[in-house]
Amino acid sequence: MNLNAAAAELENDPQTAAGKTVYVYEGPVRLWHWINVLCIVVLAASGYLIASPLPSTPGEASDHFLMGYIRFAHFAAAYVFTVGFLVRIYWAVVGNSHARQLFMLPVTDMKWWAGLIRELRWYLFLEKQPYKYVGHNPLGHMFMYLFVTVAAVLMICTGFALYSEGMGLGSWQDRLFGWVIPLLGGSQATHSWHHLGMWGIVTFVILHVYAAVREDIMSRQTMISTMISGHRTFRE
Repeated sequence: MNLNAAAAELENDPQTAAGKTVYVYEGPVRLWHWINVLCIVVLAASGYLIASPLPSTPGEASDHFLMGYIRFAHFAAAYVFTVGFLVRIYWAVVGNSHARQLFMLPVTDMKWWAGLIRELRWYLFLEKQPYKYVGHNPLGHMFMYLFVTVAAVLMICTGFALYSEGMGLGSWQDRLFGWVIPLLGGSQATHSWHHLGMWGIVTFVILHVYAAVREDIMSRQTMISTMISGHRTFRE
C-alpha cells in the first residue's frame, strides 16, 4: 500500500462521523494523566531550584530547611511519578487499545506513516481540512511515545541513579540503578542528561497544551474535555 492509498483510508472511518461520540480513555488513564501533570510541575520547579539554588537565607542555618524541603518535594514527586508509570504499564496490558498507544509505535504500518505526514502538513497550515482520530493522531502519538514513555524511562533511571549516591552503596537504588552513572560517563554527565531530559519534557508540555487547544478549536473534535470525561465527540 502506498502513502496516498493509506491516506485515503483515513477519511472513511465511521467512528469519526459528524456527531459521533466515542469512549476513548478509561478512568485509570485519565487519573494517571492528571497526577502526571502535577508530578511534572513539582519535579520541574524543584529540579530547577536544585540545579540553580536560591540565595542563602539570612540567620542561623539551624533555623532554615528551605533546600531540604525543595529536595523532599522533588524526591516525593519522583516516587509518585515512578509508581504511576509502573501502574500505567500495567493498565496498558489490561486496558483498552488506546491505553496501549503510549508504549508502541506502528512503524511498519503505511497508514500510520501517511497520517503522520499529513498531520505534519496540517500543523504547518499546508492542509485545509484535518483528519479525525479516535485516539492520538500519528504525529501526537510519536511525540507522546518519545517525550512521555522514552523520556520517563530516562528520567527514572538517571534520577534514581543520582539518588543512589546519597543512599550509599548497597542500597536498592544503587543495586537497581547504580550502573547508569558509569554508563553515561560519570555523575556530572548523568546530572546533565537528567537536566536536559526535564527541559525536553517541559518543551513537550508547552507544545502539547498548544496542540490540544488548537485541535479542540480547529479540528472540531473534543480534546481537553476528552481527558476529563473519557469521551471524544466529533462535531463536524
